[in-house]
Amino acid sequence: MFAARVSSPKQFEIIDIDMPVAQDGQCLIKLERWSVCGSDIRHGYGPVYAEEEYPMRLGAPCHETVGTIIESKSDKFNEGQRVIVLPGRETGALVEYMAGQEDRMVALPDEGTSEEWLMCQPSGTVLYSVQQAGTVLGKSVIVMGQGSIGLSFTAICARAGARQVIAVDPLDNRLAFAKRFGATHTINPAKENLDEAVNEITKGEGAEISIEAAGFPDTLNNALKHVAKWGKVIIFGIQGGLPGDMTPVNMGSFLAKMPTIIPTVGAVSGDAVSHIENMVELKQRGWWDPGEMATHTKKFDDIKAAYDMYENYEDDVVKVVLST
Repeated sequence: MFAARVSSPKQFEIIDIDMPVAQDGQCLIKLERWSVCGSDIRHGYGPVYAEEEYPMRLGAPCHETVGTIIESKSDKFNEGQRVIVLPGRETGALVEYMAGQEDRMVALPDEGTSEEWLMCQPSGTVLYSVQQAGTVLGKSVIVMGQGSIGLSFTAICARAGARQVIAVDPLDNRLAFAKRFGATHTINPAKENLDEAVNEITKGEGAEISIEAAGFPDTLNNALKHVAKWGKVIIFGIQGGLPGDMTPVNMGSFLAKMPTIIPTVGAVSGDAVSHIENMVELKQRGWWDPGEMATHTKKFDDIKAAYDMYENYEDDVVKVVLST
């Protein structure tokens, strides 16, 4: 079967490896779609590591994938079912076949395309994060960053009854998505003064819930700066690209607001899939379709072009999907 990995800085290689064997409690899945995540860029493809770090582990960097079960040794899943599957630690998702653990798989409905259901994986992790903050009903919310994660926060908070959803991003096309997904206000900090805009919208109070969804030092500090006093800050974006990277924090604005800090990583919550299952059910009943974020599709052989597109924000990309 084929498998891809980063062979050197900014380069992929596609090689032939042995097909995995499903053990008890596992399913053998033929993968069909793979999606590039910002963390794949920031912590895999993007940085230049020491020479001995290459080639990277097989199938990396990628963790968003969907496929069809061709052999089941699980009581929970059947052959022919389409599933989202989370890779284990040994290999990433950039492989043709995967032996998936039943507690890391999510069954999908028969209708719809693989691309649209695959988007429930990143949006499901956001659903988990929003739940950690308690109710957003009637609250003012600001979301720093409007990539697929930030857009998911915007859509979910808007549908969960937030009074205000303020979307912040330097790319106008992503702000247009945010408006369509339910943002009440959009701010492009490359074109307008962020501090003045937030103060005007929130009447100088700041947002009751402030969300960092981009993983950059300025978005983290702006999330801390523009939260209301005693508000909540959800930190989703992973800071830094290389091991040992540190992020400076403006302690003055942080301490002045005295917020509750909520770091969230659904994948290590102890339950890796229930939030994704919930997102699948919400999409199925028409609550919101995260599949709208899949703006581009490329063939698996064009993997480098896909990762370059995502890293460089080419062609108004929001989410790029690889297909067989």
